Amino acid sequence: MSSKKVVSLEFFPPRDAAAQEKLAESARKLLALRPAYVSVTFGAGGSTRTGTADTVRMMQKLGCEAAPHLSCIGSARAVLGNILDSYREQGVRRIVALRGDLPSGMGGDPGELHYASDLVSFIREHSGDWFHIEVAAYPEMHPQASSAQADLDHFIGKVNAGADSAITQYFFNPDAYFDFVERVHAKGVDIPIVPGIMPITNYAQLARFSNMCGAEIPRWMRLRLMDFGDDKASIRAFGVDVITRMCQRLLDGGAPGLHFYTLNNAEVTTAIWRQLDVGPKQAELQGATLRSA
Repeated sequence: MSSKKVVSLEFFPPRDAAAQEKLAESARKLLALRPAYVSVTFGAGGSTRTGTADTVRMMQKLGCEAAPHLSCIGSARAVLGNILDSYREQGVRRIVALRGDLPSGMGGDPGELHYASDLVSFIREHSGDWFHIEVAAYPEMHPQASSAQADLDHFIGKVNAGADSAITQYFFNPDAYFDFVERVHAKGVDIPIVPGIMPITNYAQLARFSNMCGAEIPRWMRLRLMDFGDDKASIRAFGVDVITRMCQRLLDGGAPGLHFYTLNNAEVTTAIWRQLDVGPKQAELQGATLRSA
């Protein structure tokens, strides 16, 4: 793979001590693969904002650049500005800017910024060029978009507001990704659009996630996964094979990198990464160690 390709990982903040221990273990294993950076998801309405900052700090101590997710829905400008200032003081140089979902209990009040494009504009206004801003892209269309064209227009709006690059929602049809990129380029926009990759470990969980976010699971894939039932080993082997082949096709087709949604699990992402040969050689990985500060 070209050295210009960017491979990154996503983690979510742990909710208890056991999850914290699992995250630390998975992070050490996955950071040995030497990703370009990691992103850390964001809890709306303050539910895990502290957890996001703590997890970013842990990743930094482990020697990796970390990009916190930042959601604007339901938040005041002053609060968002304070978060940005805190991340700047922490040495964070990359932000994933998202609209997010309205927190429960807040009724219909979306806050001062209604869309991700508003958040991108605010970050630029508040912090200038300090942050590299990532935004979301939806090759199969955002589930709340009124049309494919409207969804594309929303994406172009985020780029025009100051976004530097994008990470897509996960998908299992590379043609959807390539079609989206072509449509974006036709609009004169040429920022890197990195495919989001979801490893397959649990069919019920995958089906639930996909129903919520609008990611289509191809019929043949669903039927194969259903046949495996509770056979976790077979699901894992099938998933590694399918996702590895998809990743290779994306890279061969010109994708600027890959962004893995790890779900704080190291095993399957590591297996895919090694088959793609996108990181250090096997012997180097086996000898790699990470020290936590």
